Amino acid sequence: MAERLIREITPLSDKDCFYIADRYKKEFTYPIHCHEECELNFIAHSKGVKRIVGDSVEVIGDYDLVLITGKELEHVWEQHECSSADIREITIQFSPSLLSEGMLDKNQFNTIRKMMKDAECGIAFSLSGIMEVYQQLNRLTTERDGFYAVLHLFGILYELSKCEYKQLSSSAYAKINNHSDSRRILKVQQYIQENYEKQLSLSELAGLAHMTSSAFSRFFKLHAGKNVTDFIIDYRLGVAARLLVDTAKGVSEICYDCGFNNLSNFNRIFRRKKGCSPKEFRKLYSKKKVVV
Repeated sequence: MAERLIREITPLSDKDCFYIADRYKKEFTYPIHCHEECELNFIAHSKGVKRIVGDSVEVIGDYDLVLITGKELEHVWEQHECSSADIREITIQFSPSLLSEGMLDKNQFNTIRKMMKDAECGIAFSLSGIMEVYQQLNRLTTERDGFYAVLHLFGILYELSKCEYKQLSSSAYAKINNHSDSRRILKVQQYIQENYEKQLSLSELAGLAHMTSSAFSRFFKLHAGKNVTDFIIDYRLGVAARLLVDTAKGVSEICYDCGFNNLSNFNRIFRRKKGCSPKEFRKLYSKKKVVV
């Protein structure tokens, strides 16, 4: 199924810092795709549109703002139930090299560095965050001086890095390594990633961190942002979603390959977490036409 994915060749030239398109339209027609460039995508008057980023499938409201920095991360906005005739879409694409590692390593770029890393899985900003940069986005679309336009883009990224956002795709699906400020958490996460198909116990994982089970549970949630069980389930689901897209394996086989020991339980958890069944998720990707 991997051949169904379009790798977009963007209009961004190697002589430009970024590319911006400001469009008014009535429907979304571009198929699911990925590209090496980072993308900041704003949509207005879009209630009912279905947004797919990696293994995240959501129906959005009137406003949506997403940053994607993962070059292999598939994404698309589909018309779905949207009936608006006045959709506005502002798409900004820029090379990852625009923010060099040397620049991002500076203290003044700490929040941007974290945001860009998180966005490898795709991130969606809260409505308050969208409103925070709305006027700056408008201004950027009309700025004719290239130098000042770059400064405006940096300003937008900085303001967004201080706003609330949520991760969209799972790291397992996006093929992105988890990052943490704790070596013990990274050690446990790596162990889970290498042994997700096995039955993992809390005491076993706590032992890797040289902690009691209760202390480890609190420590893990503090540093990982979710409890151990949820992390394991989300990782397994991410792997399962990737197998649904990239292979022809049956749902039952994928279920057991990913460490779930009950098919009905797998289907139930998948639907609760992804908003659709495994078969429906596969259909979201497989219905796209092949483009060579």
